[in-house]
Amino acid sequence: MNHTEILSWLREERAEALADLWRKADDARRDGVGDEVHLRGLIEVSNHCVRQCHYCGLRAGNRDLLRYRMSVEEILDCARAAVRFGYGTVVVQAGEDPGLTGPLVADLVRQIKDELPLAVTLSLGERSLEELATWCNAGADRYLLRFETSNPELFARIHPPRRGEATPVDRIGLLGQLRRLGYEVGSGIMIGIPGQTQADLARDLELFGKLDLDMIGVGPFIAHPATPLAVTQSTDRLTVDEQVPPTELMTYKAVALARLCCPRANIPSTTALATLNLAEGRELGLQRGANILMPNLTPPRYRTQYEIYPAKACIQETAEQCQGCMRRRIDSIGRRVGQGHGAAQSRM
Repeated sequence: MNHTEILSWLREERAEALADLWRKADDARRDGVGDEVHLRGLIEVSNHCVRQCHYCGLRAGNRDLLRYRMSVEEILDCARAAVRFGYGTVVVQAGEDPGLTGPLVADLVRQIKDELPLAVTLSLGERSLEELATWCNAGADRYLLRFETSNPELFARIHPPRRGEATPVDRIGLLGQLRRLGYEVGSGIMIGIPGQTQADLARDLELFGKLDLDMIGVGPFIAHPATPLAVTQSTDRLTVDEQVPPTELMTYKAVALARLCCPRANIPSTTALATLNLAEGRELGLQRGANILMPNLTPPRYRTQYEIYPAKACIQETAEQCQGCMRRRIDSIGRRVGQGHGAAQSRM
């Protein structure tokens, strides 16, 4: 799809036209990755973070957040539960936490891979190439690093550089380096960042195709009250027509267009969609291009403190309750649970 076509769809409001978009995306999903919905168990291993991102509740400046870091044995217990539940992948996610050292994460990855038949996805922020290479050599299969927006000025505005750095890291360049190291590579964006234009979002979606991503995550911007963007919802004097709204509908459009741009990528129907629409947000995402769900394996005592945004759906559920709910939702739309690791089709 070219820029003009994507932009036209982003601006489309007619229900009958959008129904055609949903159909096209669902057909592309069926042709590209089939009818299986793969379950990837999420383990939120630490909410420590050294960054000051202007939208995230884990930011170092949030002094009201009770911080935690799971032990290796606690993480392994979650991974063992993933196998019992029939998942093929665990996603080890955290804030950008220096306490998760290179050797510690490498040892964790080795233990998971030695003991369990799981693919391992890491999502640990911007790390050194040495660490990333070490983790890949230890057996990590995938790395997820969201670029959030391809507009460099907007990115710099919401992602202050780390202490000692003059400018933010080039995340798009880092995605290429991850590919060269041997990872399957995932990235994603936020929908409706204050100051984000329709043209910005169209360029983001085009970039997905150019990067040939294996995994794509898109979710709505949800302001956390302890962040600068919650206090100052500036749109830089954008008109209503220019500013991307952080709505459920716009997120479905982005999911559908991401599928049309990347027919064989793995695309989750996210928890953020469920936060906006608990009754059927995940199901609608799956019917509009997505093929992945991410049940949460994090113990509830930690899950409530992993507050990237407020009022996250299902934070009180146990891992067992979560996996049962996900399977029922998949059954309700006539799809089936996938088996195995669920590698991106373009990399198989």
